[in-house]
Amino acid sequence: MHKARKQMAAILPRVDVLLEILDARIPYSTSNPMLDELCRDKPVIAILARDDLADPEVTGQWLQHLRQHRPFVMPLNLKAPGSTHRIPHICRTVLQNKAASGLAINALVAGIPNVGKSSLINSLAGRAIAKTGNEPAVTKQQQQVAVGDDLLLFDTPGVLWPNVENRHSGYRLALTGGIRETAYDYVDVACYAVEYMLRAYPDNLLKRFELSHLPAEPIEFLDEIGRQRGSLIRGGVVDLNRISRVFLSELRSGTLGRLSFETPDMMAEEITAVAAERARRDAKISERKERRKKGRQI
Repeated sequence: MHKARKQMAAILPRVDVLLEILDARIPYSTSNPMLDELCRDKPVIAILARDDLADPEVTGQWLQHLRQHRPFVMPLNLKAPGSTHRIPHICRTVLQNKAASGLAINALVAGIPNVGKSSLINSLAGRAIAKTGNEPAVTKQQQQVAVGDDLLLFDTPGVLWPNVENRHSGYRLALTGGIRETAYDYVDVACYAVEYMLRAYPDNLLKRFELSHLPAEPIEFLDEIGRQRGSLIRGGVVDLNRISRVFLSELRSGTLGRLSFETPDMMAEEITAVAAERARRDAKISERKERRKKGRQI
């Protein structure tokens, strides 16, 4: 990730506009604060990819919220034919003077791993150029792709910041596929997803798994659907790891319905909580330093 950051910083002087690809299900958690730092003087077009998997009502809330800070925000269903045709037009609108001059616009495509950057580039180019996959870190190095005569795309490896302060964002990145599977526990992440869906989307769970009622606890839910699916090990015990993987796979594919896992109001509360925790942590560090200083003086 450090290498990708250096590559991005090196190429920015050649870039006219940034296309930041976000996951429509978790726009805040997939927005990299590092990009704001690197691209302060560049216009940014925010693209909410995987719109077909997100809750339409919640996406509407995000569009309204994001447009207060960024003039160009658009949802995107990469599976729909011609879904990306508006992007070159938006780039030319953002950079009218350069477009009028006849010079090609240089656009940097950025986002976290496995958010859909390569799929978007292939759609714009009309052919398979960038390598795609269903796991993070498929793109290993920068690529340049010409889209017609007036748009040049720079594809970079997905960059995920090294310290995710908000634990909820960490879970959301894991359950939507933004973090490598070797970096988390399936049961832990599945329980987090189930707990959220029990509150926000109980009808989706009832319908998909044909249940008459929902268990109160996530682990009880996983146990019940594990028995329903025959996911058992010796002694008739449910293989929680296996059924958790199945559950997360269905969630990511849209089999459980169109789901969103964060709202603007939720993020406002979590940002406040993270800031308070950071202040407490900094105060403890300062206190320890002060104690050490006084100890040396004695």
